[in-house]
Amino acid sequence: MTDIKTNPMRALDRLGIEYKVHTYTEDPRLTGVQIALMLGEDPDRVFKTLVTVSKDRRYCVFVVPVGKELDLKKAAASVGEKSLSMMPASQLLTVTGYVHGGCSPFCMKRQFSTVVDSSVADGDVTYVSGGKVGVQLELSTKDFLTAGGFKISDISREASGI
Repeated sequence: MTDIKTNPMRALDRLGIEYKVHTYTEDPRLTGVQIALMLGEDPDRVFKTLVTVSKDRRYCVFVVPVGKELDLKKAAASVGEKSLSMMPASQLLTVTGYVHGGCSPFCMKRQFSTVVDSSVADGDVTYVSGGKVGVQLELSTKDFLTAGGFKISDISREASGI
C-alpha cells in the first residue's frame, strides 16, 4: 500500500468500493504493456484512459486495454460524433486535471462522456490509473463499472506499429 491518496481513491472510498494500490517508478520509456508485465498484471486487464475532441470541441473519454489502440471511427460512432481526434497532451492537464500517463477515468475536472472498451467484461479485475503517474488501482470489474457509470462499446483495435 502507499501513503498517496488521490482524488480517484477518495471517490472510491466515499462509495465504499474496495481497491488495491500498485505503484511503480516513473520511466517515460516504458509502455503500458511493459508496466503491466513489470507489476505482474495481465495487459488485457490494464486499461489506459484517452481523451478525444470533436470538431465542435466536445471532449470524450475512452478507456481501452494498454496493448490495444483506440479505433477513432468506432469511438466516434459510440458517442454519436462523425469524427474525433486525440486531444494534444499539452491540453490534458487544463481540461481533465491529469497529466499524460496519470489520467484516470475517475474524477476529471468535469464530467465527460466516458466509454470503456467491451473487453472490460472479459475479466473479473480491472486496473486503471490512480490519477498520478506511477499509481494504478486494481478493483473488481463490477465495482469499476458501477463507480464510473460508464458506457461499454467495442472501441479498440489491435495495436499497429512497433
